[in-house]
Amino acid sequence: MASKLACDSTAHMAMESRLPRVEPGKTSQLHGSKLWKGFVQGSVGAAIGGSFAHPLDLIKVRLQLQTETPKLSMAQMGMRIFTNEGVQGLFKGVDASAARQLVYSGTRFGMYDCLKGACGESNRPLGMLEKVGCAAGAGAIGAFAGNPGDLAMVRMQSDGKLPPAERRGYKNIFDAVFKIAKTEGVLSMWRTGVVPNMNRAMIITVGQLAAYDQCKQGLKDLAGMKEGVPLHVSASFSAAFVASVMSNPVDVAKTRLMNQRAVKGEKPLYTGTAQCMSTIVRQEGALALYKGFAATFARQCPYVVITWITVEHLKKVMKDW
Repeated sequence: MASKLACDSTAHMAMESRLPRVEPGKTSQLHGSKLWKGFVQGSVGAAIGGSFAHPLDLIKVRLQLQTETPKLSMAQMGMRIFTNEGVQGLFKGVDASAARQLVYSGTRFGMYDCLKGACGESNRPLGMLEKVGCAAGAGAIGAFAGNPGDLAMVRMQSDGKLPPAERRGYKNIFDAVFKIAKTEGVLSMWRTGVVPNMNRAMIITVGQLAAYDQCKQGLKDLAGMKEGVPLHVSASFSAAFVASVMSNPVDVAKTRLMNQRAVKGEKPLYTGTAQCMSTIVRQEGALALYKGFAATFARQCPYVVITWITVEHLKKVMKDW
């Protein structure tokens, strides 16, 4: 019995020794450091990842908006955009995408680290549910902060699908934000699609951040993988799939809500996330909520993998900052 107690005590002390120590009175400084470092790492990583994956994101948006039959595949939609709009058509809205990532993902990563710190990550390993809660909260805050950029990006991406007479013709993100504020009001940049965007961001951040953390830990514990690029790629690939499955229905609703035109005196077709999803299911069938899933997953993979490889590298570089 004494030997068993000694072994348990030794194991407990060994686990505690692996946890970072926080000196009394330095908790707030640690949280502040986590916030700005996470913001920088997430901003840079996501902007690079998002720029690489932008053509696939644009194809995904166009697939989600198509209502004509027969439906185009991801390859067919990509070829149509390339044929009708050229290479630049595949990168339409990339400046809005990068600007959105700087705000949206920077806030998500910064708040995720900060919320994990507030939950006591420096003193003990967090459970899965705690990570999910931190990721969901960080996603909602990030989506609210980045909604104007997201609104501009969706409209710029979908513009080429509209008849020439109905196109908005935004030149860049600044022109888009200025025109939206001027014609629809400044608050419209948060009224339009902010709730579905926050819902989607909560779900997708759980997939991209919490699932990444959990997959990474599982691969270390169960597969014996060591810290490095192979581990980061494997964990981020798994996280991309989880995020795609969880977010696609809400993503379709968000795209439809953001893209619809406000016509004075007319009631909009879609009025909220739940109503939009039920309308889509009623008019187009349940599988319509997974329109563009192949493009979503194809886009998530390079985006999540490149983002996390960049973030992990920046963490190493900024460790002692």
